[in-house]
Amino acid sequence: MSMTMRRLSRSGLAASAAVLTGLTATAVAPSAMAAPLQDPYGTWTAQAENDAVSTLKGTSDQYYTSGLRLGWTSGTDNQPPAISNLNRLIWGEGVQRISLGLQQSIFTPRFTQVNPPLRGDRPYAGVLLATVNLISDTDLSRSVAGVQAGVLGSYAGGYQVQNGFHSAIGDTPNRGWSHQLPNQPILQIQAFRTWRLPLVTRYGISADVLPTIGGAAGDWRTYAVAGGIVRFGQGLDSDFGPAKIAPGLNGTDAYKNTRPIAWYVFGGVDGQAVGYDATLQGSTFRSGEPHVSKIWDVGEMTGGAAILWHGMRLSYSQTWQTQEFRHAKSGLFNFGSLALSAKF
Repeated sequence: MSMTMRRLSRSGLAASAAVLTGLTATAVAPSAMAAPLQDPYGTWTAQAENDAVSTLKGTSDQYYTSGLRLGWTSGTDNQPPAISNLNRLIWGEGVQRISLGLQQSIFTPRFTQVNPPLRGDRPYAGVLLATVNLISDTDLSRSVAGVQAGVLGSYAGGYQVQNGFHSAIGDTPNRGWSHQLPNQPILQIQAFRTWRLPLVTRYGISADVLPTIGGAAGDWRTYAVAGGIVRFGQGLDSDFGPAKIAPGLNGTDAYKNTRPIAWYVFGGVDGQAVGYDATLQGSTFRSGEPHVSKIWDVGEMTGGAAILWHGMRLSYSQTWQTQEFRHAKSGLFNFGSLALSAKF
């Protein structure tokens, strides 16, 4: 990892820590426990992340190359009693939702036309996961706890999706998928909390900051994350920031209609301390599989915009990420994320 990359990663971690320093008093303030308005409508979300869906020109199909997700989030406080009791046991009092999702993530080496892949390059890997999250909101906080279960390996369909799409658009197929990581079951638990801290409102435009802490543990990726984003716009109390597939800052798909049109632009940083990543280090259950040496400290910068219009939300974000493994050749790796949600 270059000296510049290390400085950026450490700067992201330091900035995240600074953002979080004053949270304790705010988090326990009485106003933070106020109940937000009810939202009776469920929300469907379709999201795509890709290194080709990017505002920057660069080599596509490398490293984290594709993420696809379909999700449903319930309206507020209409879950079965057993789920409501579990949510309350974990997070205490709050306005509750449950979120269900199915996501696929695809990872490839930098040199996708080399077969077999070069030693020291990221392994081919696909991950397919079903997700169940319990969400609890106050006026100034969102807490999420959930579980993910699925598979890493050929059963995840990474080869079929990527090369099938390449075939449909007349592009060259990636040639090393026969060497992808072998099948293994995946089970993850995760928990996150985001605070919404209003800053100022002038001439009808508001600003706030959304600090986040959280982490996950399991057979795919074990990590802790801290960071935050700053937003400028109108109707900022509609949500807690945009959703994300890849690990990092995630506002989830839950939002409510506070005005006919709400919008915001945002930018932020986060730092991740990574203890384990199966897509880098190889199978949990086998030795001798393709692998690279992970970097434990990963920093991210993100920026983008979102608009909420009559029950729909459209968001785009761009993420720049420091290197995840030693000898990576990406510099600041970047990918774009596009999500569309609608209430029914």
